[in-house]
Amino acid sequence: MSLPHRFLLLPILILLGPAPALARSNYVPKEGDILFQTSLSSQSLAIQLVTKSPYTHCGIVQIHDGKPMVLEAVGPVRLTPMNDWIARGKDGAVWAKRLAKADTVLTPHAVAAMRSVGRRYLGRPYDHLFEWSDETIYCSELVWKVYRQALGVELGSLQPFSSLDLSSPQAMRIAKQRWGGQPPANQKLITPAAIAASPRLIQVFSR
Repeated sequence: MSLPHRFLLLPILILLGPAPALARSNYVPKEGDILFQTSLSSQSLAIQLVTKSPYTHCGIVQIHDGKPMVLEAVGPVRLTPMNDWIARGKDGAVWAKRLAKADTVLTPHAVAAMRSVGRRYLGRPYDHLFEWSDETIYCSELVWKVYRQALGVELGSLQPFSSLDLSSPQAMRIAKQRWGGQPPANQKLITPAAIAASPRLIQVFSR
C-alpha cells in the first residue's frame, strides 16, 4: 500500500478504535453499534403497547474525533452526542447491540459506506406515517436502511400494520390523529423491536 493510501485510511482506522467508556459503566461504544431506548416522546407508550417491547427509539453509533455520536431520525435526521441521546430516554436506560462478528464485517471500507449512506439522510424530516419513502424517515427505518444499503445486511423483518396490536387507546388515538382511523393494513414497516430481535445482533450492554 502506498503512503498516501495509508494516510487516507488512517481516519477510518482511528474511528474503529475504542471510544471513551460510558461513565460508571464498562461499555465502550464502537462504530456501527445500535442503541435502543424507551423514549419520552408522545408516541412512546403507544409503540411499547403495539410492539410489546420497551424499545421505542434507536440509532447508530458513529465515532467523531474520539467522541461517540448517534445517527438518529428524530426530526430531522441528525447526529447527537451519545450521552445527550441517552439522557433523553426514560430513566437514562440504554441497550446496545452489535453486529455479530463486527470486527470482521465492519472493515474501514464498510464503515465508510455506512457513513456515506447516513450522510444522504441527514436533514430529512421525521416520518409520522411510517411509510417507506426516503423523503421522510423514522428511527428504525433509518437504521435498517443504512445497514441494508451500505452492507446488504437486513436487520429484522418488515411487517404489515395488520400484524401489530393496535387495540390500545393510546394506539387508537394516534391512528385517528394521523390516518383518520386505522393505518393501511398492508403497509409494511420496521419497528425498533424487530431490529433488536434480529439474530444478526448481539447485546453488548444494557443499563
